[in-house]
Amino acid sequence: MFSTRLRAAAWKAAAVVGYAVQYGCIAHCTLEYAADFIVCSGPSMEPTIHTQDILITEKFSVMLKTVDVGDVVIARSPTNPNIFICKRVAGMEGDKVCLNPGSFIKKYRWVPRGHVWLVGDNMANSSDSRVYGAVPYALLRSKVVFKVWPPGDSGSLRGPPQEMLQVLRTLKDTGGSGAR
Repeated sequence: MFSTRLRAAAWKAAAVVGYAVQYGCIAHCTLEYAADFIVCSGPSMEPTIHTQDILITEKFSVMLKTVDVGDVVIARSPTNPNIFICKRVAGMEGDKVCLNPGSFIKKYRWVPRGHVWLVGDNMANSSDSRVYGAVPYALLRSKVVFKVWPPGDSGSLRGPPQEMLQVLRTLKDTGGSGAR
């Protein structure tokens, strides 16, 4: 009788452990290959994203190479591979991007093949491609699709601020939409 109860308890414990392992594997695969939660820090993406905002990102756009100008992405930092950065794509390979959009005398650079040009929405307070150059596409991790925190500001991300629109317009005005 005692051994029957012990055996039944062992089977129940094994079933619970089995389910925990299954759900753990599903969660791991989802977070590694499909989607992720990101907590942002730093002022470079203000007013679109603030410190401590929580975002949901998806990884299929990066894998399928459907990331485009205007998308907000998470990438491994080209200067410190141990951290991730959150920036807006301002140029794709073959595009001509403006290095100093607020200046009277403009400087331009072409985005090389296999790279993207990333800038922060808060251009006055952002370390981005204007500092470290074009970022290899392979460093992109995911595309931001939704803000979940804070609840009052949750939803799809707002479009780029006015300064960023000038950069994106410069890209189109100069005929820089080259091979992608």
